[in-house]
Amino acid sequence: MYYVYILICSDGSYYIGHAADLEARVQAHNSGRGAAYTYKHRPVRLVYAELHPTRPSAIRRERQLKGWTRRKKQGLIRGDIPRLRARRDANA
Repeated sequence: MYYVYILICSDGSYYIGHAADLEARVQAHNSGRGAAYTYKHRPVRLVYAELHPTRPSAIRRERQLKGWTRRKKQGLIRGDIPRLRARRDANA
């Protein structure tokens, strides 16, 4: 199982990634052993995570979320799923 996660950085920016061991990965980001981006924007805090059955599915979802606007990411973090779906359907 793999997680796709969103971190909020010290400057308010978001970082999206995937990991098999979510707790260890968040600790790595905060200790400076994570991504170069989070190294420069520590501390980080986990604000969202979802579980995926395979690494390829987690990577696909990670790439999808990275393409979203900040506003849409905020909706996901808040759990405003109906609103996200309504926006998507309106744009179809």
